Amino acid sequence: MTQHADQDALYQKAASQFGPALQRLARASEANPERRRDLLQDMHVALWKSFGLFDGRCQLSTWVYRVVHNTAARHVDRERRHNTGQIALDEVPDLPDGRNIAAAFEKGDAIERLNAWIRRLKIPDRQILTLYLEDLPATEIAEITGLSSGAVATRISRLKAQLAKDFEEPKHA
Repeated sequence: MTQHADQDALYQKAASQFGPALQRLARASEANPERRRDLLQDMHVALWKSFGLFDGRCQLSTWVYRVVHNTAARHVDRERRHNTGQIALDEVPDLPDGRNIAAAFEKGDAIERLNAWIRRLKIPDRQILTLYLEDLPATEIAEITGLSSGAVATRISRLKAQLAKDFEEPKHA
């Protein structure tokens, strides 16, 4: 096989195996649907290009997550610099009519709330949490992020505690 054929084969395998995870990462990184599609496309392009350099010294999953998380981090930085203080009209939530206010708030989409919470995190914490949510072990997250396993475990613990605190239901007296 030629290097180009190997690159194509590795990309096809990775896209098939990790496609849903890439979509979840894009959703956790970008709220705007059009920019999310662009980010997902950028992830796939970066992944395909990266397989020209892949030498198999790490697991395929480690390589894939490292490439796509770096792509997402660059996207977030670029968007933050470009759109400081701006909000698009399509990002403003629809306001429910008066009859359905209680139902609308009760029906809120928990996944979107979680993604919005994740998008507010600093990039390293966002990366660690999204990898954790993909059920990767701390050792693999450490390999992807360049942190120690202990540092990853500590951050995961702190992020989980902060998430629980931020999503805690108010107690009614």
